[in-house]
Amino acid sequence: MKYKYIFLDLDGTLTDSAEGITNCARYALEKMGIEVSQNDDLKRFIGPPLIVSFSEFYGLSEDDAKRAVEYYRERFSTIGIFENGVYDGVYEFLQKLLDNCRIPVLATSKPRIYAERIAVKYRLRPYLKMISGAELNGVRNNKRDIIEYAIDKLEIKDRSRILMVGDRRHDIEGAAQCGVDSCGVTYGYALPGELEKAGAKYIAHNFDELYKIAIQA
Repeated sequence: MKYKYIFLDLDGTLTDSAEGITNCARYALEKMGIEVSQNDDLKRFIGPPLIVSFSEFYGLSEDDAKRAVEYYRERFSTIGIFENGVYDGVYEFLQKLLDNCRIPVLATSKPRIYAERIAVKYRLRPYLKMISGAELNGVRNNKRDIIEYAIDKLEIKDRSRILMVGDRRHDIEGAAQCGVDSCGVTYGYALPGELEKAGAKYIAHNFDELYKIAIQA
């Protein structure tokens, strides 16, 4: 057994969360007085930390980006959080990991308090050893810190036993910064070639391929 701990991203990896995230991003931008056109690709907000997205995509200052994040969470905490759903095959995949003595861990840039609610709502929580996410006060606001937090809490000594799975370059880059192998999944929200360019060790196109990599690699 090479990989014992399977660290999993949430949005675009376990759940299809595009509707909630894009609706909340649009809400926040409009509250900031920014017109959102039909050509705006709000799916870019899926994956990166929100404050980074508002800054990079719309040129907001740090203070304005923080305010936009507050507006985003204003809608997300009550409506957007459940404009969501799990991908077909998720439960079977997680159960097979457990049946083969693997330890699934959620490692998401989403605030942990929201990730917990989503995991409970969509019946993911029983499969997960722990949930590592950001905090609303900005602590652990990048994937590297989120992965490191999980490693510390689980007292993992051998990082070669960890596989980080995600659908955006931030998952892959964060894993590399922590000395952890990564697998990019193409069914999420990555742009063509994004995961390969970021340096993913493996690429999976569906849960069957991901399971084989997690078990047999």
